[in-house]
Amino acid sequence: MRIREDEASPFRKCTAMCLDAGQLESPLPPVALASRSPRRRELLAAHGVRHQIVDAGVDDGELIPGNQDPRSWVMALAYLKAQAAASHMDRSACAEEQLILAADTICVMDGKIIGQPVDEEDARRILELFRDAEHEVLTGVALLNTRTGQRDLFVDVARVRVGHITDEQIDTYLASGQWRGKAGAYNLSERLEAGWPITFEGDPTSIMGLPMGVLTTRLARFARSAACD
Repeated sequence: MRIREDEASPFRKCTAMCLDAGQLESPLPPVALASRSPRRRELLAAHGVRHQIVDAGVDDGELIPGNQDPRSWVMALAYLKAQAAASHMDRSACAEEQLILAADTICVMDGKIIGQPVDEEDARRILELFRDAEHEVLTGVALLNTRTGQRDLFVDVARVRVGHITDEQIDTYLASGQWRGKAGAYNLSERLEAGWPITFEGDPTSIMGLPMGVLTTRLARFARSAACD
């Protein structure tokens, strides 16, 4: 699906659909979210997925992908976070608290992995690289049931094109500090609302940190599996 630049408020449409989904009685199991990302929490809440936060204690900024391809790397990071979160959880907790959800998002351009910027100059370099060009956004997801050992790992891919953003727009954005803690130095919804010329193909929620279209299907599968135990 290609979202055109001239479509009115593409993110508002996405948000409205998410909120509509969240109004329904959710058959999805609650999860322990191994992430501090407010955007992932918002996405889960919008889809009616009950969740609590578990500290994974993993700083993926200190990890180096080496020769791993981007798909394998982002999926490995998600699983590493899930395993780390599991080690912090009380194994005697009720079953509702034993499904861990972890995720990691990276950008890829010309085969090179681009994660979160280390400082403002790095953020500037990334944004200038993305300007008038296309890049991929990969989100790796890991679901881990600490009671049964059942796990599910997958990667969702979207493509993003950033049109021409001016040096002044970049300067203003960098001064705001909103680039911190974000893969590729930006958040899709914020930049669309700010009027940046961005188009994309794929699930917008995946670009924002959790591919809810695929994730809700996988969570429902976990719920059915648990009911059969």
